[in-house]
Amino acid sequence: MTPFKPGLVLAGGALVCIAGGVYPGSGLRLRAEPAAACPGGPSAAGVWRAVALASPQSQDAALRTVKLTAKRYRFDPPRIEVFVDDLVRIELQTEDIAHSLTIDTYRISKRVGPATPITFEFRADQAGTFPYYCNLQIDDGCRQMRGELIVKPRK
Repeated sequence: MTPFKPGLVLAGGALVCIAGGVYPGSGLRLRAEPAAACPGGPSAAGVWRAVALASPQSQDAALRTVKLTAKRYRFDPPRIEVFVDDLVRIELQTEDIAHSLTIDTYRISKRVGPATPITFEFRADQAGTFPYYCNLQIDDGCRQMRGELIVKPRK
């Protein structure tokens, strides 16, 4: 693993500080270790590395794959329902012009073009209803594109 200096790093698409804990929106749990503890890593003082830890997930947590299409100024489906701790895989495509998918709470902003579908994942670690939308300014219709991510608590 590449060593990091203490501070901010990009991990799982989110900027996180290397210090133990859970990072909402990133689906990651990280801790910092001295590089001297890294096999083959530099032993210089003050150099640290991020170490991914197992996430404390419910035994019922699952991979939820959603095929999401953006076209004619709407998302299909307009509502995505998952449970807390699910790993959500979004397969995003557009059938007309470029669009984006933004979920502010989860710090997700992805752009998709007509010939370039994308797939990304995140851990649904917060219960609630979260809007998603297209943040492109290409056309007035883009600003009207809305949907809902519903993350239900486990019982």
